[in-house]
Amino acid sequence: MLIDELLKPLLVPNDKKIVLIVADGLGGLPLETGGKTELETAVTPNMDALAARSCLGQTVPVSLGITPGSGPAHLALFGYDPIKYQIGRGVLEALGIGLEMTPKDVAARANFATVNSDGIITDRRAGRIPTEKNMELCAKLQAAIKKIDQAEVIIRHGKEHRFVVLFRGNNLCGELADTDPQHEGLKPYRSRYMRSEGQPTALMVDKFVAMANEVLKNEHPANTILLRGFAKHPDIPSMYDRFGIKTAAIAAYPMYKGLAKLVGMAELETGPATEEEFRTLDRNYDKFDFFYIHIKKTDSYGEDGNFEAKVKVIEELDAALPLVTKLNPDVLVITGDHSTPARLKGHSWHPNPFLLCSPYVRSEGFTAFSEQNCARGGLGCFPSASAMPLMLANALKLDKFGA
Repeated sequence: MLIDELLKPLLVPNDKKIVLIVADGLGGLPLETGGKTELETAVTPNMDALAARSCLGQTVPVSLGITPGSGPAHLALFGYDPIKYQIGRGVLEALGIGLEMTPKDVAARANFATVNSDGIITDRRAGRIPTEKNMELCAKLQAAIKKIDQAEVIIRHGKEHRFVVLFRGNNLCGELADTDPQHEGLKPYRSRYMRSEGQPTALMVDKFVAMANEVLKNEHPANTILLRGFAKHPDIPSMYDRFGIKTAAIAAYPMYKGLAKLVGMAELETGPATEEEFRTLDRNYDKFDFFYIHIKKTDSYGEDGNFEAKVKVIEELDAALPLVTKLNPDVLVITGDHSTPARLKGHSWHPNPFLLCSPYVRSEGFTAFSEQNCARGGLGCFPSASAMPLMLANALKLDKFGA
């Protein structure tokens, strides 16, 4: 049964507060057999104390064995079927940096990257160049490339190595495959169309990449670009229309701002540090029913294979957590959108640790928030899209189903 058809008749308006903290890529793996994950290694007295009066479980964003991207993994946590609502990453990045998309636009998420003299990718993120360098390079690209064929080209910087390219013209197709092979040691792919009407757009993208490579050829380490997540703006209902709640997002990175905007969340300006995000929650606590707070660096360091740095970010989250718990939200959830084990240096298919605290949970008495305890928790292993009904129920926002 569709979640909308089930929940809409049951929705009960009230003033109870839900706080969803998403530590991106939280789930991990031990570096060696019998060792501890990043979460289990971190010293987290506040989350451990919370676990003792919470219920625990594990979430699966798409399906068992499927490694999700950040887009579908987040949409699932927001209560959307990630298979029904497939959102291109380019759209999320474009919205996240404030670009307004028209029906004529195709957006792509772009990375500055490094290739060697043979055209082989040696670093997909160009050493995570500073945002200031990104701004300089995007300005240089935009000055050199304003139009290709009959399409306008709009280039805007993001953070570190990330930026956005918007192609605006008639009859453009968003169904293109990535030029980013997702691994070092390979050459970038040529643009490939998923259906025949996409051929002209794919050829235009290849022209753009060739022009960008010429502009960047002496800009080591950012001497090439990789494109992914080509898409047009989708039609997706807001969280207010679906769940009757006023929602707000506290996120520092463009993609996650874009995700929030796409589902109708208000964007609350914040700094990148976890403590700054939690103070933003404090300042705006009376204005909304539901808060989504995004912690990015757990994922970044996991992708970098930096186990120790990921542990440190988890400990920083734990140290700042009293700024949230002092507000005494009616429902507090701490989880990840997906797992990003440092051991694998990327997203993985492993279920995500999930903690839900409310006055109405069956406390399980665990003494730590960890993958092992979550695997034994009473919530079991469940689809991420079921997290939203769980949060609504524990906030007493759902009435009884049936007579």
